[in-house]
Amino acid sequence: MRAIDVHVHPMNDAYAQANGPFMPAAQRMFKGRFGARPDSQIADDFRRDDCLAIPIAWDAENGAAGGIFSNDALAALTRDYPDVFLPGWAMVDPWRGRKGLQEIEHAIRDLGLLGVKYQPPVQGFSPNDRQFYPIWDLLQSLGAPVLIHCGTTAIGAGEPGGLGFKLSHARPIPNLDDVAADFPHLNIVAAHPGWPWTEELIAVAIHKANVSIDISGWGPKYVPAPLKHDMQRRLQDKVLFGSDYPGWSPGQCCDEWEMEGFRPGIVEKLFHQNAARILKLDDAVDKATATAERPPDA
Repeated sequence: MRAIDVHVHPMNDAYAQANGPFMPAAQRMFKGRFGARPDSQIADDFRRDDCLAIPIAWDAENGAAGGIFSNDALAALTRDYPDVFLPGWAMVDPWRGRKGLQEIEHAIRDLGLLGVKYQPPVQGFSPNDRQFYPIWDLLQSLGAPVLIHCGTTAIGAGEPGGLGFKLSHARPIPNLDDVAADFPHLNIVAAHPGWPWTEELIAVAIHKANVSIDISGWGPKYVPAPLKHDMQRRLQDKVLFGSDYPGWSPGQCCDEWEMEGFRPGIVEKLFHQNAARILKLDDAVDKATATAERPPDA
């Protein structure tokens, strides 16, 4: 296994349909790479690159009038390709209230998914708004991690008014910082480098022991210099690899990160050691590896 990719969009037909209103902007930004493909092709992409993937469901029905790629569908995908997909990130619209909390419990306890991902600009909420605190309290009590989008987003980029999505919902301070402070045992992964507030995100990750960062969605040459500096130093144990597939190929991302010339040991931490430790993935990785190595008639 070369890497654990913690940020993967399983862009099959159902997922693409759920994101239909947002696809044009994403396709422009990623030069057409955000297109639907069969599940088998997605799995083969990760086999080719020798990477394990943590896929993400989709639910922004209330905040953005979008469709849903359900947590049950995501769990089925991980069962169908156990040599490729680790338990995935559920997604639950934060505006679902009590039913949303029930769906979180279903995703974690019944479906065996890893945790829950939130996209504040597209879902239209501020994570530090206290009406959403029952979400963080539940996840903390379940011992499940949360992946929270930080910084700008390709969804709506270049469209009039950015399709109405407000980037302020994804600013690390106060949104992420408040949640991390008020729920000190909640395992928070900030998705993406947080630009244009990268240094705010660095400050939060350094200050809050329960916050780490995934560097998905940005080619290494575009990742802001302060983050590339600190991920070799103060944050070397707190940065996780992610590609934002299909916008980026996991193998291409790995190649480009290896060409950055980081000090010995840093790439190994980035590619898999940090994710395995922070997200407690050792057993899941062992199971996926054993499945991949098992003879077809076993």
